Amino acid sequence: MRELTYVAKRTVEWREAPDPKVRSGGEAIVAPVAATPCDVDSSILAGHATRRQPHMQHGIEPPFALGHECVARVVETGDAVTSVAPGDLVVVPWSINCGVCGRCRAGLTAHCEAVPYMAMYGAPIGGSWGGLFSDLVRVPYADAMLVPLPTGLDPVAMASASDNWSLAWRLVAPHLQARPGARVLVVARGSIGLYVCDIARALGASEVLYVDPAAEHRELAREFGAITAEFLEPAPVGYDIAVEATGRVDQLALTVKSLAPEGICESAGNHFRPGELPLLDMYLTGVTLRIARDNVRAHIPDALALAASGKVTPEKVVSHVIDWEDLPTALPEKHLKPVFVRADD
Repeated sequence: MRELTYVAKRTVEWREAPDPKVRSGGEAIVAPVAATPCDVDSSILAGHATRRQPHMQHGIEPPFALGHECVARVVETGDAVTSVAPGDLVVVPWSINCGVCGRCRAGLTAHCEAVPYMAMYGAPIGGSWGGLFSDLVRVPYADAMLVPLPTGLDPVAMASASDNWSLAWRLVAPHLQARPGARVLVVARGSIGLYVCDIARALGASEVLYVDPAAEHRELAREFGAITAEFLEPAPVGYDIAVEATGRVDQLALTVKSLAPEGICESAGNHFRPGELPLLDMYLTGVTLRIARDNVRAHIPDALALAASGKVTPEKVVSHVIDWEDLPTALPEKHLKPVFVRADD
């Protein structure tokens, strides 16, 4: 089989690898049919991943298999797998998790105790698990990880359910349930923020302000019912819920200053660079700030259920549909949310 392999900044290529095999009764082999890059992939392609980060002694050195968002077709299962069968379309979550350890049972699937720290597809952190831009992928805990795609949902529209779509649901949906009609601020640079706009509107936010310098992104946000701004300065005020997905600490600082007293800010940006936050202002206002990798498996079903309800249109965020064979040339190009599709035999 082939793996799409990151080899250098803005450079990926197909490389041959042995076909993965089922090693135990609980495993499965899947074949991606619709896969898409997320912000982490964009950071890797830009060369950020090879730089040393505070949590790692060294950067992530190429070559390695790339990709961690896809809908796939189940090809083979072990004897103990009960939740999926060959032929099923499934969402493959980005992180590796066993489903039975204490953290997994608590919903903390990105912190599974059965695998090395930060085990994931698409980067050799916590072991080498391959990438979802591959012809075949081994899933070590099929019943715990794989989520059947509801009938009627388009794999292209849901290619991001492995991470960004389901993450966007978690960033705003539980907060709107607790604060019906809340005002929502979204400060973003791409797909996560646009998904949040769509979800927030569908779940009854009284106002959604979307801030992004890209005119085409703002135009799409307006289709989701948001008002838009090119820049956050001067910072607006009085928002109950804020989502920051820029990876820029200065934007995060402005975002938390825009909150109403006891407001909530969710940061989904990959913050590779240090910076300062207005801690005194945050203290005086009493804001809650969460910065975290997503425990995505726990809420993929809820995110898919919302997509299946017809209240949202995630397909609008898909900017390009591109043939699987064009991955090496097209992936390094800068698109909002391209989805790469392969013939589903």
